[in-house]
Amino acid sequence: MRLFIYLFIVVLYSSGNISAQKYKYYRYDTDLLPKEFHKGRREALRKMLPDKSVAVFFSAPVRNRSGDDDYTFHQEPDFYYLTGFVEENSMLIIFKEEQNIGGIKTNEILFIEDKDPGKEVWTGRRLGKDGVTPVLGIKTGMLNTDFDDLKLDFKKFDKILHLKFPQGAVHEHGSKADLYSLVDQFKKKYDGDKEDPFELFEDMAKLRMIKQKEELTLMRKAIDMTCDAEKEVMKSIVPGMYEYQVQSILEFEFKWNGSEYVGFPSICGGGENSCILHYESNRKKLNDKDMMVVDIGAEYHGYSADVTRSMPVNGKFSEEQKAIYNLVFKAQAEGIKLCKPGASFFEPNKAAKKIIAEGLKELGIIKSEDDVSKYFMHGTSHHLGLDVHDVQTSYELVSGNVITVEPGIYIPEGSDCDPKWWNIGVRIEDDVLITDNGCEVLSAKAPRTIEVIEALMKENSIFKIQH
Repeated sequence: MRLFIYLFIVVLYSSGNISAQKYKYYRYDTDLLPKEFHKGRREALRKMLPDKSVAVFFSAPVRNRSGDDDYTFHQEPDFYYLTGFVEENSMLIIFKEEQNIGGIKTNEILFIEDKDPGKEVWTGRRLGKDGVTPVLGIKTGMLNTDFDDLKLDFKKFDKILHLKFPQGAVHEHGSKADLYSLVDQFKKKYDGDKEDPFELFEDMAKLRMIKQKEELTLMRKAIDMTCDAEKEVMKSIVPGMYEYQVQSILEFEFKWNGSEYVGFPSICGGGENSCILHYESNRKKLNDKDMMVVDIGAEYHGYSADVTRSMPVNGKFSEEQKAIYNLVFKAQAEGIKLCKPGASFFEPNKAAKKIIAEGLKELGIIKSEDDVSKYFMHGTSHHLGLDVHDVQTSYELVSGNVITVEPGIYIPEGSDCDPKWWNIGVRIEDDVLITDNGCEVLSAKAPRTIEVIEALMKENSIFKIQH
């Protein structure tokens, strides 16, 4: 399976002998990033490259789950960002200056797997090298089996830039077309003394940190469907449900609205599990008094959302749950105020932590504000995009950044405080776009106030009725 489904129809025109072949390319999804976007990103990177340099990118490896069953293939984000190509066993080379390689003048080459009708029956249609230019807009397409014999002297470049080599690539015996072979052949061709993986990482991070309008369109869709799932869970959840049933509701909503995957494993923690930050088992039966943390993100055309809401399983906050929730809500609101161009990435975290420290001391949960990290032990923000924890190389917020603001309080059983607070976990997380004049909360449609959450939880849904 692949991230997106490609359908190619070959139409042959002939008069006596076949004089031409034209490939018509169809995509089921009509809102994928256009080839012009990826071309623009390659041009932006090329401008950043030093003179007489070359940048090399590899696709993600295929990862085996068990036996002959592989995990669903997910393209390496930088590779996808620059190409829009979602097949495996591939390599992209971007030259700073145009090259003459065996009579071919080009400044970029995409090496891909050849078409194979026998395999495509099982695993889906491949693009084929003749589709590289018309479909992806990349100047030159070649087969990955051609790279080993390619007359390309890497020693003539002053710098050879690449990211960390893909981990876990498996060599198929006798194959020259797998990712392992491509990496191995590249290593033999280049001078390792000229490499600088970190420099290329920084260049790509600088590009990806500032979201283009086409990216924001896809991110808004991913975030909207994630908010819809949060709302559906609020309407559906009742005591006696299992955490995995909550997970099934929200992931149904993702798929129903067009999400290809989850951006990360869904976190649906009730009661004691609300105090585990990245809880993923989702097997507990939910009790009447439980607080529940639902931290989820749909992935849409490669871009992930990340939204967290916390709610009482029985639909009504207890006084203790309400006190903790309002404290987190206050901290988040203050953090969001500080999301603006020129601000430090760390300012929302600093403000949120101060409010939570003061509030926990006032509630008698901690004796000193210095103990706040006992119950709020993570940072408030991370960048968001092609990765849920997206790349970052600068700590000054600028227009086009998308970050999360997600303070939380987690008080596990056995904590050094009154037992009435035990097993209350609350996290509120929103996705925030930095704009020219401030910020926009992209996930605002998912309810955050106690009054609206409790009102929504009184409503019916088909899932609540079925349960």
